[in-house]
Amino acid sequence: MDIRQHLKIVAVAGVIAVCATGCAVPSSSSNVYGGGQVQREQIVRLGVIESVRQVAIQRQESGFGTLAGAGVGGVAGSAIGAGRGSIVGAIVGAVAGGVAGNALESSADRRPGYELTVRLDNGEMRAIVQEADEFFQPGDRVRILSRGGISRVTH
Repeated sequence: MDIRQHLKIVAVAGVIAVCATGCAVPSSSSNVYGGGQVQREQIVRLGVIESVRQVAIQRQESGFGTLAGAGVGGVAGSAIGAGRGSIVGAIVGAVAGGVAGNALESSADRRPGYELTVRLDNGEMRAIVQEADEFFQPGDRVRILSRGGISRVTH
């Protein structure tokens, strides 16, 4: 495989990486608002934290890690051997790189979170999971802000 073919593979992997970054998952933080949430009315309910449970939030994988790993592994593998050996090396490298890239993305996309159980002032109970970016403890007076099926708990 000559240098032009290597450059084409690297260029394709780069385009895929740039395109995949557009698949980012919105934040589940109580402190981050997306552009579509600005100046939108939300329903506000008041209550008291009943319990706080630490959880891990696994964001939906974008596939970027797998694609990037496969691209890098394919390029690296294609440098091994000549002719058919180069093709086999590219395939093996792409598969191994894809597996490694997926594992890295999966571990990088895990965030600490809380499952917050709130007793509303009207007596109803609600449980909401969100990123652990604000400290809560039982007995805290809180607000639940809701719109379109998405809720967040804040002080």
